[in-house]
Amino acid sequence: MHNPVLQVDKLNTAFSVDGEWLNVVRDLSFSIGPKETLALVGESGSGKSVTAMSVMRLLDEKQTRYSGSIQFDGQELLSLNRAQMQSIRGNRIGMIFQEPMTSLNPVLKIGVQITEVLKRHRGMDDKTARAEAVRLLEKVRIPAATSRLNEYPLSFSGGMRQRVVIAIALACNPRLLIADEPTTALDVTIQAQILGLIKSLQEEEGMSVLFITHDMGVVAEVADRTLVMHRGEAVEQATTREIFHLPRHPYTRALLSAVPRLGAMNGVALPKRFPLTDMQTGEPQPVAESVDTLRAGLPVLDVKNLVTRFDVKSGLLRRVSARVHAVEDLSFSLQPGETLSLVGESGCGKSTTGRTILRLTEATSGEVLIAGQDIRRADSARLAEIRTQAQMIFQDPYESLNPRMRIGQAIAEPMISLGLHNAESAKRRVAQLLEQVGLQSNMATRFPHQFSGGQRQRICIARALALEPKMIIADEAVSALDVSVKAQVINLMLDLQQELGLAYLFISHDMAVVERISHRVAVMYLGEIVEIGSRADIFENPQHAYTRKLLTAVPVPDPDVHRKRTVVPEELASPLRAAIYQPPARHYREVSDGHFVQL
Repeated sequence: MHNPVLQVDKLNTAFSVDGEWLNVVRDLSFSIGPKETLALVGESGSGKSVTAMSVMRLLDEKQTRYSGSIQFDGQELLSLNRAQMQSIRGNRIGMIFQEPMTSLNPVLKIGVQITEVLKRHRGMDDKTARAEAVRLLEKVRIPAATSRLNEYPLSFSGGMRQRVVIAIALACNPRLLIADEPTTALDVTIQAQILGLIKSLQEEEGMSVLFITHDMGVVAEVADRTLVMHRGEAVEQATTREIFHLPRHPYTRALLSAVPRLGAMNGVALPKRFPLTDMQTGEPQPVAESVDTLRAGLPVLDVKNLVTRFDVKSGLLRRVSARVHAVEDLSFSLQPGETLSLVGESGCGKSTTGRTILRLTEATSGEVLIAGQDIRRADSARLAEIRTQAQMIFQDPYESLNPRMRIGQAIAEPMISLGLHNAESAKRRVAQLLEQVGLQSNMATRFPHQFSGGQRQRICIARALALEPKMIIADEAVSALDVSVKAQVINLMLDLQQELGLAYLFISHDMAVVERISHRVAVMYLGEIVEIGSRADIFENPQHAYTRKLLTAVPVPDPDVHRKRTVVPEELASPLRAAIYQPPARHYREVSDGHFVQL
């Protein structure tokens, strides 16, 4: 019997709130053996991340009090001084955080941030550390790794930034890796590769993993054992197979019921609400219903031959040496009450497409008509008017909201600035909008930090609805939410679509959610649409090799289904091209009515 790498006994973590100590983790006990993966699951606020931060001793010492025991390789971490903990952090215990922009310094180049860890903990010189940094970036599948060392975090997409954070965490081959929602922001193919990478490192280095996630498909794939947390306590702990096949606690059953499963929509023509289960009793709530939302009329959005490229300048004269072909010759339309989903890997151009449509990013060429009006040719006054017809919901609701502004003010601001309401009528409209998205009208006086992640996303939806748009671009709007909260927000979006006739351009990497919410799906690869068709066409009859690759990469929420993951299966693809490059003309084959595949 091997000694555990990590042994936690009766851990209590308390925060000082208004002069009183509030216990947020209570009597928590677990252990992790060599090469073992323990999954910590539960909703936001259950204490998962606080547990991880307690193990790493990263919480504010003046505001935090610990009791119990945390032993790493037989050494009591709670009794170590600050210098001793610093020698363990990043070296013997690595950590991947959920939000990469809080882990990366925005004013330092990526190369500096990776080599700093290698020089401090592994004693490498500049040249050796730089070579190792390139190898680490290639290992987590970042294209053009050598040149990207000189870029800043803001030059990377969300998924790319997360891969950089993972590279830093793995730099010292740690004995224990704490992964706090490490794949939430990643698309399914990169997620599959990262999971394969972590698995292979476990086998090579004997690394143990504490994996914190709300993705039960990932749990089924990576975890040997699973601990379910609710309100700071462990409610169930067993092998992963027992948790999935014989869940005993009502909360565990409710979590599993909210998991979107690929294939659940086979044979169903229309989008369908998620079935939900009561978190207290484990009893199913009313059966989910299909939603018929399509309305007749002119397209809300018409995109023709859209191209967006970014110049890369170099040399003393700052001449254009290359271009990033982010969006290349895209054409599609969106009908009233329809949901068209854009799916593809991180960096494929999904978010750039959404931003270009609203002119948050300027297009290189092409035409974008919103409610029949050409947004590319509009002056500033006309642009503001057109944007009332199309709003955007971003991935991170906290970044979307001003932390110093009460949410009532945030929702009212666009209405007042465009002269649609005065202060008094805007206040009444805010109360109505908050209730429409399932919040209470008296919450208008609160600040963003006083809400959970799911509630903040509802606030962003309310703000998007304030101008009564015909279309909403939802850019990864539910990817960071817990499974049960995600299901509730998706159901809310479907209800609003049915009530208001909204059209959604739904940008996502979560294929199981896309399958449930979509009327049509467009698959993007390196800035181009490689396949587009109805939901049934894409999920039940995929024709393009890349579409099939996306679908097979989706984790299956069943521990009995084992898939062999390849860590570096093919050449890295990059949208970076020489300045003189002209893309070839693309041709499509119509497989069936409305189902097109790139040849």
